[in-house]
Amino acid sequence: MATVLSVSGSPSAASRTGRLLRHLDQRLIAQGHQVIPLDVRTIPAEALLGADFRHPAIVEATELFARADGVVVGTPVYKASYSGVLKALLDLLPQYALTGKTVLPLATGGTTAHVLAIDYALRPVLSSMGAAHIVQGWFTLDKDITVHEDGSLGVAPAATEALTQVVDQFSAALGRTSVLAAVG
Repeated sequence: MATVLSVSGSPSAASRTGRLLRHLDQRLIAQGHQVIPLDVRTIPAEALLGADFRHPAIVEATELFARADGVVVGTPVYKASYSGVLKALLDLLPQYALTGKTVLPLATGGTTAHVLAIDYALRPVLSSMGAAHIVQGWFTLDKDITVHEDGSLGVAPAATEALTQVVDQFSAALGRTSVLAAVG
Protein backbone atom coordinates (compact mmCIF):
# COMPACT_ATOMS: atom_id res chain seq x y z
CA MET A 1 0.00 0.00 0.00
CA ALA A 2 1.53 3.33 1.08
CA THR A 3 4.77 4.38 2.73
CA VAL A 4 4.11 6.36 5.91
CA LEU A 5 6.66 8.48 7.72
CA SER A 6 5.74 8.59 11.42
CA VAL A 7 7.42 11.64 12.96
CA SER A 8 7.70 12.10 16.71
CA GLY A 9 8.43 15.70 17.59
CA SER A 10 9.08 14.98 21.25
CA PRO A 11 12.45 15.89 22.74
CA SER A 12 12.11 13.15 25.37
CA ALA A 13 13.19 9.52 24.98
CA ALA A 14 10.47 8.43 27.44
CA SER A 15 7.79 10.48 25.71
CA ARG A 16 4.13 9.56 25.80
CA THR A 17 3.86 11.16 22.36
CA GLY A 18 6.53 8.90 20.88
CA ARG A 19 5.09 5.80 22.49
CA LEU A 20 1.61 6.68 21.25
CA LEU A 21 2.92 7.12 17.70
CA ARG A 22 4.73 3.79 17.76
CA HIS A 23 1.49 2.21 19.06
CA LEU A 24 -0.49 3.76 16.18
CA ASP A 25 2.21 2.70 13.71
CA GLN A 26 1.24 -0.90 14.47
CA ARG A 27 -2.32 -0.24 13.32
CA LEU A 28 -1.06 1.21 10.05
CA ILE A 29 1.29 -1.74 9.53
CA ALA A 30 -1.62 -4.14 10.16
CA GLN A 31 -3.52 -2.29 7.42
CA GLY A 32 -0.71 -3.04 4.97
CA HIS A 33 1.28 0.19 5.05
CA GLN A 34 5.04 0.41 5.35
CA VAL A 35 5.80 2.66 8.33
CA ILE A 36 9.13 4.42 8.84
CA PRO A 37 9.54 5.91 12.32
CA LEU A 38 11.48 9.14 12.75
CA ASP A 39 12.19 10.50 16.23
CA VAL A 40 13.36 14.07 15.69
CA ARG A 41 15.23 13.99 19.01
CA THR A 42 17.71 11.52 17.44
CA ILE A 43 18.85 14.10 14.88
CA PRO A 44 22.02 15.76 16.18
CA ALA A 45 21.33 19.10 17.88
CA GLU A 46 24.17 20.77 16.01
CA ALA A 47 22.48 19.91 12.71
CA LEU A 48 19.06 21.16 13.82
CA LEU A 49 20.12 24.27 15.70
CA GLY A 50 22.95 25.12 13.33
CA ALA A 51 20.59 24.85 10.34
CA ASP A 52 23.07 22.55 8.62
CA PHE A 53 21.10 21.57 5.52
CA ARG A 54 24.02 19.40 4.34
CA HIS A 55 24.36 17.39 7.55
CA PRO A 56 23.82 13.68 6.71
CA ALA A 57 20.97 13.40 9.26
CA ILE A 58 19.12 16.35 7.72
CA VAL A 59 19.71 15.02 4.20
CA GLU A 60 18.37 11.61 5.31
CA ALA A 61 15.30 13.16 6.98
CA THR A 62 14.59 15.19 3.83
CA GLU A 63 14.81 12.01 1.75
CA LEU A 64 12.42 10.21 4.12
CA PHE A 65 9.85 12.97 3.68
CA ALA A 66 10.30 12.83 -0.10
CA ARG A 67 9.78 9.03 -0.18
CA ALA A 68 6.67 9.03 1.97
CA ASP A 69 3.13 8.92 0.59
CA GLY A 70 1.78 10.03 3.95
CA VAL A 71 3.14 11.59 7.11
CA VAL A 72 1.95 11.25 10.69
CA VAL A 73 3.23 14.17 12.76
CA GLY A 74 2.99 13.82 16.52
CA THR A 75 4.04 16.44 19.05
CA PRO A 76 3.66 17.26 22.69
CA VAL A 77 2.12 20.70 23.17
CA TYR A 78 4.33 23.27 24.87
CA LYS A 79 3.05 26.81 25.47
CA ALA A 80 0.09 26.20 23.14
CA SER A 81 2.27 25.14 20.20
CA TYR A 82 4.19 22.19 18.78
CA SER A 83 7.65 21.33 20.09
CA GLY A 84 10.79 23.28 19.28
CA VAL A 85 12.63 20.25 17.93
CA LEU A 86 9.79 19.61 15.49
CA LYS A 87 9.88 23.27 14.42
CA ALA A 88 13.64 23.07 13.94
CA LEU A 89 13.24 20.08 11.61
CA LEU A 90 10.32 21.53 9.66
CA ASP A 91 12.31 24.73 9.15
CA LEU A 92 15.13 22.74 7.51
CA LEU A 93 12.93 20.83 5.07
CA PRO A 94 12.29 22.16 1.57
CA GLN A 95 9.45 24.71 1.47
CA TYR A 96 7.05 22.26 -0.21
CA ALA A 97 8.27 19.03 1.40
CA LEU A 98 4.70 17.83 1.94
CA THR A 99 3.44 18.43 -1.60
CA GLY A 100 1.12 15.64 -2.67
CA LYS A 101 1.17 13.98 0.75
CA THR A 102 -1.62 13.03 3.11
CA VAL A 103 -0.86 14.19 6.65
CA LEU A 104 -2.25 13.19 10.05
CA PRO A 105 -1.48 15.70 12.83
CA LEU A 106 -1.52 14.39 16.41
CA ALA A 107 -0.75 16.12 19.70
CA THR A 108 -0.54 15.25 23.37
CA GLY A 109 -0.73 17.54 26.35
CA GLY A 110 -1.63 17.98 29.96
CA THR A 111 -4.78 20.06 29.62
CA THR A 112 -7.70 20.54 27.26
CA ALA A 113 -6.69 24.20 27.10
CA HIS A 114 -4.24 23.08 24.39
CA VAL A 115 -6.70 21.08 22.31
CA LEU A 116 -6.75 23.68 19.51
CA ALA A 117 -2.95 23.66 19.11
CA ILE A 118 -3.32 21.29 16.17
CA ASP A 119 -5.60 23.68 14.27
CA TYR A 120 -3.97 26.97 15.24
CA ALA A 121 -0.28 26.06 15.39
CA LEU A 122 0.47 22.83 13.51
CA ARG A 123 -2.09 22.66 10.69
CA PRO A 124 -1.10 26.04 9.12
CA VAL A 125 2.56 25.00 8.94
CA LEU A 126 1.71 21.64 7.38
CA SER A 127 -0.57 23.35 4.89
CA SER A 128 2.09 25.92 3.97
CA MET A 129 4.44 23.03 3.21
CA GLY A 130 2.08 21.85 0.47
CA ALA A 131 0.25 18.94 2.10
CA ALA A 132 -2.31 17.63 -0.39
CA HIS A 133 -4.70 16.54 2.34
CA ILE A 134 -4.51 17.10 6.09
CA VAL A 135 -6.96 14.69 7.69
CA GLN A 136 -8.72 15.35 10.97
CA GLY A 137 -6.13 15.27 13.74
CA TRP A 138 -6.50 14.36 17.39
CA PHE A 139 -5.33 15.76 20.72
CA THR A 140 -4.82 13.18 23.48
CA LEU A 141 -4.55 14.14 27.13
CA ASP A 142 -1.46 12.86 28.93
CA LYS A 143 -3.71 11.34 31.60
CA ASP A 144 -5.27 9.11 28.93
CA ILE A 145 -1.89 7.54 28.09
CA THR A 146 -0.40 5.08 30.56
CA VAL A 147 2.98 3.41 30.26
CA HIS A 148 2.95 0.13 32.18
CA GLU A 149 5.94 -1.30 34.02
CA ASP A 150 6.54 -3.80 31.22
CA GLY A 151 6.75 -0.90 28.73
CA SER A 152 3.40 -1.58 27.13
CA LEU A 153 1.05 1.28 26.46
CA GLY A 154 -2.45 1.74 27.77
CA VAL A 155 -4.79 4.28 26.22
CA ALA A 156 -8.13 5.26 27.76
CA PRO A 157 -11.12 3.74 25.91
CA ALA A 158 -12.55 7.06 24.64
CA ALA A 159 -9.12 8.15 23.37
CA THR A 160 -8.57 4.73 21.78
CA GLU A 161 -11.86 5.03 19.92
CA ALA A 162 -11.05 8.52 18.63
CA LEU A 163 -7.48 7.61 17.66
CA THR A 164 -8.66 4.49 15.85
CA GLN A 165 -11.09 6.61 13.87
CA VAL A 166 -8.53 9.25 12.80
CA VAL A 167 -5.89 6.63 11.95
CA ASP A 168 -8.42 4.69 9.87
CA GLN A 169 -9.49 7.90 8.07
CA PHE A 170 -5.82 8.65 7.37
CA SER A 171 -5.31 5.10 6.06
CA ALA A 172 -8.37 5.39 3.81
CA ALA A 173 -7.16 8.76 2.50
CA LEU A 174 -3.78 7.20 1.72
CA GLY A 175 -5.54 4.52 -0.29
CA ARG A 176 -7.47 7.12 -2.29
CA THR A 177 -4.29 9.14 -2.89
CA SER A 178 -2.43 6.03 -4.13
CA VAL A 179 -5.27 5.19 -6.52
CA LEU A 180 -5.35 8.74 -7.89
CA ALA A 181 -1.57 8.76 -8.36
CA ALA A 182 -1.73 5.45 -10.24
CA VAL A 183 -4.54 6.72 -12.50
CA GLY A 184 -2.90 10.13 -13.11
